[in-house]
Amino acid sequence: MRIKVGNLARVEGEGGIYVRVKGGKVQEVRLNIFEPPRFFEAFLRGRRFDEAPDITARICGICPVAYQMSSSHAMEDLLGVKVGGGLRTLRRLIYCGEWIESHALHVFLLHAPDFLGYQSAMEMAGDHRDVVEKGLNLKRIGNALVALVGGREIHPVNLRVGGFYRVPGKEELRGILEDLKRGRDLAVEMVRWASTLPFPDLERDYEFVALSHPDEYPMNEGRIVSNKGLDIDVRDYDDHFVEEQVPHSTALHSRLKERGHYLVGPLARFNLNFERLRPIAREIAREVGLVPPCRNPFLSIVVRTIEILHAFDEAVGIVEGYEEPGEASIEFEVREGTGYGCTEAPRGILYHRYTIDGRGIIRDAKIVPPTSQNQGVMEEDLRKFVEMNLHMAEEELTFRSEQTIRNYDPCISCSTHLLKVEIRRD
Repeated sequence: MRIKVGNLARVEGEGGIYVRVKGGKVQEVRLNIFEPPRFFEAFLRGRRFDEAPDITARICGICPVAYQMSSSHAMEDLLGVKVGGGLRTLRRLIYCGEWIESHALHVFLLHAPDFLGYQSAMEMAGDHRDVVEKGLNLKRIGNALVALVGGREIHPVNLRVGGFYRVPGKEELRGILEDLKRGRDLAVEMVRWASTLPFPDLERDYEFVALSHPDEYPMNEGRIVSNKGLDIDVRDYDDHFVEEQVPHSTALHSRLKERGHYLVGPLARFNLNFERLRPIAREIAREVGLVPPCRNPFLSIVVRTIEILHAFDEAVGIVEGYEEPGEASIEFEVREGTGYGCTEAPRGILYHRYTIDGRGIIRDAKIVPPTSQNQGVMEEDLRKFVEMNLHMAEEELTFRSEQTIRNYDPCISCSTHLLKVEIRRD
């Protein structure tokens, strides 16, 4: 039997899956990434260092803040700039907005249809209109928060190396407070709803990798840690992780040099940082019976709703306690060097490394997005799931194979394409 999904639907970008089964055993599994390379690392060379946040933001229309943040942190690292106080808090606030809007898009429009047996969110809305409308409402509030702090909803224009171009006034932020409180109440409801979905039975012994911060659930800062002993500074990333080309993908595959494939994203953050979730998020997680260790990738949809709740509650706290910073950005002098940055995009850790010369010109750039880090473990998940479910009819197995990949909300690029499915039996 051959299962071939020509173009994955309900993901960002162009990719497909291929599984070959012979004699009742899975012989080959591929996550095919076939859209053209985009060469961002190459055309950053020769540009000014302060252009990096806005250029890299164009890599993704769903999580541009993550690219702006990681690039800004890397530049600040090499320039010796420390963004703290109210500016650091504002960065967490806009990141809350991005987590909300990105997770809401995935949970309610891209992934929930899989669990309920629909081919699209539009089809699902015919029977579950209330759920889709509530998901869109959560996303709307997240978008509004990004626009308020960042200047616009998509590809914000207010973030820069050293902070912001402009900081919002206290009354400006207070204007969104009631929406954030309503969003928090709605997020509690949606965690409970997501926990009732039917979850396929699959558990894996993952190596979870995420940032870890002693005082907060990780977004902007922290050490890179794992559940199997990894504990490194961001600048040591290249000593432990390696990217490799595979024949069936235009995207590089990542692995830990010591142990192989690993998992980043909500499930990793949840397992490694559960006690640093906001109290209300921990309480509701325990109420629905979701606590570490959680090794079923299909439960990541519930974890995303918990992170939505966390982000709403943190945003409420920030807005309620906000005092306008005295300056919008930190002053600095340009110098040559290499800087390293890593933040938690909605889909997992996003690593940036830049080398600039004394004039502030970028001479080298490296960007490792979450989806490329997860590609190896996605293929392993797919192999395991197919092996466990060869008794399924071909149509059902194909549908569930797609669902397995969509657990990761793969962001192949910023476009979505129609799914074409072809199944062949030898």
